[in-house]
Amino acid sequence: MKDCGNNTKALRPTTGKVREALFNILRGKIENTCFLDLYAGTGAVGIEALKQGASEVTFVEASKSCAKNISEGLNKFRFTVRARVITKKALSFIEWAEINRMTFDIIFLDPPYHKEEILQALSAIGELNILKDNGIVIAEHFTKKQLPDEFNNLQKVKDYNYGDTVLSFYKKR
Repeated sequence: MKDCGNNTKALRPTTGKVREALFNILRGKIENTCFLDLYAGTGAVGIEALKQGASEVTFVEASKSCAKNISEGLNKFRFTVRARVITKKALSFIEWAEINRMTFDIIFLDPPYHKEEILQALSAIGELNILKDNGIVIAEHFTKKQLPDEFNNLQKVKDYNYGDTVLSFYKKR
């Protein structure tokens, strides 16, 4: 686990193996998309989306020190023009995004494994209009946590298992 600078909150970044598998699944689907990295943590998933050709990535991270580290990483890779970092709690951001009519082609969320926030976030995404009609939501979660097949207007398409990690893919119904 990593932390963000002086932040005492430990992060569990998406492992390289899972991140590689995710982008293999998404190969050919990222270019020119609006990508949302919700619970961005280190920002590794969103930065990889930029490297893979996403036209824009929004990083949402509640921790100010993590958000600062993401911004520094974006500067390092010269991605600041195609990215924005928002320091906000994920559930607040989802509501804010709908009010501001923001929509995304791909939404990736990786909340803390041992909390129920994943259910709240998926429910909010399924209820509010932030996912484009042909968009996908990818939820990373602990293998022992079974997610429902439906969240409001979201329908589970497939689960991919990688050790203790599952990537659940959802689309609009």
